[in-house]
Amino acid sequence: MLATVDLNSDIGESFGAYKIGWDEEVVKYVTSANIACGVHAGDPIVMGRTVRLAREHKVAIGAHPGFPDLQGFGRRNLAMSPSEVKNYVIWQVGALWAFARSEGVLLQHVKPHGALYNVAAREPALADAIAEAVAGIDRELILVGLAGSELARAGERAGLKVASEVFADRGYNPDGSLVQRGHPGSIINDPEAVAVRVAKMVKEGKVAASDGTEIPIRADTICFHGDTPGAVELLKAVRGRLEQLGAKLAPIREFIA
Repeated sequence: MLATVDLNSDIGESFGAYKIGWDEEVVKYVTSANIACGVHAGDPIVMGRTVRLAREHKVAIGAHPGFPDLQGFGRRNLAMSPSEVKNYVIWQVGALWAFARSEGVLLQHVKPHGALYNVAAREPALADAIAEAVAGIDRELILVGLAGSELARAGERAGLKVASEVFADRGYNPDGSLVQRGHPGSIINDPEAVAVRVAKMVKEGKVAASDGTEIPIRADTICFHGDTPGAVELLKAVRGRLEQLGAKLAPIREFIA
């Protein structure tokens, strides 16, 4: 039997009159959800609705804070100091924590979004700022970061539980970073290809990089972007493959020590 693994997705990214993603379908197949906190996406109405949706499907919830960049969907790198990042993370996590509490559910984890996630993966100062923000709120929160990244190391330095994340639908560079969006091979949306590579991540702890080499990787939680075309089909294919292989699927709080 394979190790226990979590399937997560970024949801709650609609706002106002704008509908983004397939939350109602995606939530049927994941074990954890990363909910936008109203800064890069989402709004108070969507946040409350998404927390209730996750609760109804018995999906664990986490805060998904990003750069204050609604126009750019949080995927543009903003020049913010570690102190600014720390305060923005506290603000966003605190908002989602309040929604979770009002609905009678626990906040399981914190996972930065988009450009904030990618910058924290390589810059220790910003990674430490995020980890310090999370630790200051609640040391029982799990910090989710790119496997092998500065963010994962910062969480360990801060004494937090850390979940190493891999991406089902994103390409990898040979150094373990993600291929930049818009570049060839950055997004993978063939269900069979995604299912095969995820199975390899979980069974062997390896993933094929953009140059064809295999790099080591730790897969505690596997991310599926809720706004990726065909996200539901990808999730169905991967979940089916992992169950076929004997993997146990569960929220990260059930197996991250």
